[in-house]
Amino acid sequence: MPLTDEPTDRPSGPLAREALALGAFDHVVSRLDGFRARAGQREMAAHIAETLSLVDWPAKPEKGDDPPPAGPRAIAVVQAGTGVGKSAAYASTVIPLALAQGKRVMISTATVALQEQLIAKDLPALAAVLPQPFVFTLAKGRGRYVCRLKLDQMAGGDAATSDLFGDEPDDKPSSADKGDALERVWAERGRIYERWGQMLDSGDWDGDRDRLAEPPEGDVWTPVAAERHTCTARHCPSYNGCSYYRSRAKLAQSQVIVVNHDLLLSTLGLHALPDPSDCYLVFDEAHHLGSVAQGQFTESMDLMRGGWLDKLPRAVTDVAGAIAHPLGIDVTTLARELKAAQAELARRAMARLAESPEWLALSGKQGGMRPRNGRDGGAGFEFNLPNATERLEGGLLPVDWEETVGQIASRAGALLKEFELIAAQLKVLARDDPGDAPRCAQLYSRIGTFAPRLQHMAATAELWLQAPVEGQAPLAKWLEAGIQNGLVTLSAHACPLNPGGLLRAHLWSKVRAAVATSASLVTCGGFDHFLHESGLAFDDDVRAREVQSPFDHASQGRLVVVQTQHDPKDVEGYSREMLDLLMDDLRHVKRGALVLFTSKALMKRAQDLLERGLHSELREKVLVQGESSRTQLLKRHAERVADGGASILFGLQSFGEGLDLPGELCEWVFITKLPFASPSDPVGQARADWLKAQGRDPFSELVVPATGARLLQWTGRALRTETDEAVVVCYDARLLRQSYGRRMLKGLPPYRLQRRDGDRLTEVAR
Repeated sequence: MPLTDEPTDRPSGPLAREALALGAFDHVVSRLDGFRARAGQREMAAHIAETLSLVDWPAKPEKGDDPPPAGPRAIAVVQAGTGVGKSAAYASTVIPLALAQGKRVMISTATVALQEQLIAKDLPALAAVLPQPFVFTLAKGRGRYVCRLKLDQMAGGDAATSDLFGDEPDDKPSSADKGDALERVWAERGRIYERWGQMLDSGDWDGDRDRLAEPPEGDVWTPVAAERHTCTARHCPSYNGCSYYRSRAKLAQSQVIVVNHDLLLSTLGLHALPDPSDCYLVFDEAHHLGSVAQGQFTESMDLMRGGWLDKLPRAVTDVAGAIAHPLGIDVTTLARELKAAQAELARRAMARLAESPEWLALSGKQGGMRPRNGRDGGAGFEFNLPNATERLEGGLLPVDWEETVGQIASRAGALLKEFELIAAQLKVLARDDPGDAPRCAQLYSRIGTFAPRLQHMAATAELWLQAPVEGQAPLAKWLEAGIQNGLVTLSAHACPLNPGGLLRAHLWSKVRAAVATSASLVTCGGFDHFLHESGLAFDDDVRAREVQSPFDHASQGRLVVVQTQHDPKDVEGYSREMLDLLMDDLRHVKRGALVLFTSKALMKRAQDLLERGLHSELREKVLVQGESSRTQLLKRHAERVADGGASILFGLQSFGEGLDLPGELCEWVFITKLPFASPSDPVGQARADWLKAQGRDPFSELVVPATGARLLQWTGRALRTETDEAVVVCYDARLLRQSYGRRMLKGLPPYRLQRRDGDRLTEVAR
């Protein structure tokens, strides 16, 4: 991927680079219309400029010369309180510094909302006032773009084409005599695909899923998505008009690329984005890095659906025969053995789950399960128990499971190796005979759809077979079961326990210059939790600073902690009392309010209360997350407030972060309970067990700071501008009563603090 041209006036020395970066910030502030200088914003810009100026990028070597040795690295960590204006602070310093040294910038975020803000607002404004022009663009993963080759194959609407994709639609009728209905499903999809093809031809659509007027359901989009395993790249006959590769070409010409944490981490080493060692990186919403890293390195395999394995042998033999490739394995036998091992592991897993204390408790010891005839040919059961997880404690695989899991690993691995040989031959044929490229691309697409499932099966099985090593944290290994469309789902999972170690090994070891920022990096009064979770603890190249919000929290807002008679550990008693208090408080809302719940069940109980006669007058004021899209909910909320009425949003964790409701849109924030993570999280349980085994306290070390970070985000919804006034009401008195609550309180903005006991309000010293 080409970089920007080598500059002729590269700034030399840290002082020159620092002056350039901070001077660029001052230049931007003085020229942006309506932009007002803020002390905290300049403090943040100065910290970034001073830190990143330590990085000296050597000139690119001449062809044939050895690459220069790696110079110093630098990582600026900045907690920027709400209202600091962090995106302007980092963009106006890092981008000019990168341009002056012929480097590019990647800005990585965790939410779509921030990406849209950067692309639609912040970067255009910056580009308009900086003396040196730059091009910016948004990077998306392959799966967000359509594959024209697949689209043309599927446009006929023939149900037989499902064999191309190794599966059948999720809405396939369960009875074999409903073939007509299945044909209708595929015919309707065929019409959709045909219409999309026409839109591509006419230029009315660029192939980006997000640009369709009506975003398609996953089961409609997946068969035509531009996935790596079905792509022959430049050997594809549709390459020149490929939506994904057109977007890649645009990336190559851009000096600033906006991406998300998931995509950046998932493409490390694949050359889909600039090399982290040769660009400036900015991680906004950096507090998500740890959880994203664990998600990226988690492996899982489906244990219930095996019908695709029945189709695999024919697809492989057909493709191999079409290119005269001699198969080195018995594909039919391996696929049959793999399916049998999958079914056997599912049987063992279901037997274990049915006997687990969690399931017995959830079902009142009255649940049960019975075999079913899987319509997809996989092992199956029907049962009447809730969704549940079962963890393999200590990462230990039952001895009598090892042979079955080993069969999955070996059979899936052998099939994958044969896939790789066939894929390599197809690419060679397409390269050597361009006239045969269309046929090769279609054959590649046919077998490529099976590869991801085989990879997940092989990788998960191999992780399950890994035995714990003394002195090292074991892998978290667990089973998940649930019910979908009346049938059981069952999957096996494995995940490393230490996100910081993952990020150190896969990301930070490659990074030369970076900024990590967020409004919630400091928890319980320090950076320690973030630095450990993100892999930056004990890194001598990290410089951390906390920049205070410009808001006067003590005069603009109050934090009211309500004393309840029931302790939150008494779940039923506390929930009943808290909801009664909440309903009374909601009657005082005159404009906008946000109510944050820690679980769907608790939010559902609140909804049920609104349906009763005693609280029915509140129901028309309440908008509940999930009733419609987030965008639609927020639009209706804003319209109600603009019309002079009251509007109350009910939401979960995703509404507690990234929701920008200034002024009257959010005059109240109600926190129903301290946002502790679910105790049933298998990775959290495994981490806690490991820390206990090391003589450490997982509650103090992990749970409290993580909860404090979420609480900081939740309380941050109250004040969004320097003229806002709002009240935060927390019904969980542990915030004042318990020592860990006081630790969390240390990390919250300095609101005026009050205790409410009945109708009496008492000032509390911070």
